Amino acid sequence: MNRRTTLAAALALTAGLTLAGCSADGRPELKVVGAFMPQPVNDMAAGFLVVQNSGDAADRLTSVTSPISDDVTIHESKDQKMREVSSFEVPANGRLDLERGGSHIMFMKLKQKPKQGEKVSVELRFEKADPITVDLPVKETTHNPKKP
Repeated sequence: MNRRTTLAAALALTAGLTLAGCSADGRPELKVVGAFMPQPVNDMAAGFLVVQNSGDAADRLTSVTSPISDDVTIHESKDQKMREVSSFEVPANGRLDLERGGSHIMFMKLKQKPKQGEKVSVELRFEKADPITVDLPVKETTHNPKKP
């Protein structure tokens, strides 16, 4: 009887390690924090947030959609120039910072201008992970928080 218990425990431990190995090697684990949109002053707006990846696999943010605009793109700013990009890396056990003066979400031709205190819904699409829907609280035009 004791031998069967030991064998069952060994098999359970082996199965557990096998399952842990499968889940740890290949799936990003994404979470969004610090999301906001400064109140727009014209028919364009920017969105900022941090995508944290606690998984062992990298991923890529490939697109963003929102009911507030049919023209939502992702941009990077380098050498004081802004340009549209096709994706951003979300490193394994790392983060993607979309922040003022750097990479960000760009909303063109707004269908309506959201006011401070409202929320703007966006869907973030990734290469590997399932889409994430996030509400961007609309803050004052000059809002620039510390990094989360």
